[in-house]
Amino acid sequence: MFEKSDVKMILIQFTGLSGSGKTTLAENVRHLLLQNNYEAEIVDGDIYRQTICKDLGFSKEDRCENVRRLFNVGRSLIDENKIVLMSVINPYENLRNELRSFQFVKTVFLDCAITSLIERDPKGLYRRALLPDNDQNKIRSFTGISDVFEIPKKADLVLKTDAEKVSVSTNKLYNFILSNLNS
Repeated sequence: MFEKSDVKMILIQFTGLSGSGKTTLAENVRHLLLQNNYEAEIVDGDIYRQTICKDLGFSKEDRCENVRRLFNVGRSLIDENKIVLMSVINPYENLRNELRSFQFVKTVFLDCAITSLIERDPKGLYRRALLPDNDQNKIRSFTGISDVFEIPKKADLVLKTDAEKVSVSTNKLYNFILSNLNS
C-alpha cells in the first residue's frame, strides 16, 4: 500500500461498445479498490444520461458534450483524491485524445466482437438497432451498428472481454490501476 502523499490519482476513461463490460468491470474494480482502502468512484454514462446529460441526444456533438460533462464530474472527484472509473462508450478518437492530454487520464479499451455483443445484448439494444428501417422500435444511430465507433489507436490497456473471464479482466484492470498510481 502506498502512502497517501505518494499516490497520484487516476481517471480511467473506458471506451467500448454497449455491452462490452464497462459498467461490470468498473463495479468489480471499484469493489477491489475499496476493499484495499482506496477511494474510488464510478462515473457511469447510463446514470448521468438521466441527470446532468438528460438534455443531450445522440448526435456527434451531443455525444462529445456528454463525455465532456462526465469528465468534468470525474475531474472534481480527482480533486477529492478519488480514483475515477468513467464508464461511457466514448466512440471518438479525437475526444479520447483530448482527455488524454490530462496526465492523470488513462484509456482502457474493452474490445469485444460485435457478434458477441449481439449475442449478449443485455439491454436488448442490438436487437432493436438491427430491426428493419420501417420498424418504429428501431434504434437509429446506434454506436457500432449504424453509427461510428473508432477503434482506439492509443489505448493504455486493452481488455478482450469476449475472450477472457470477467475475473481475469477485473484483475488486469485492478493491477493496471495500482501500477499507475505512483508512476
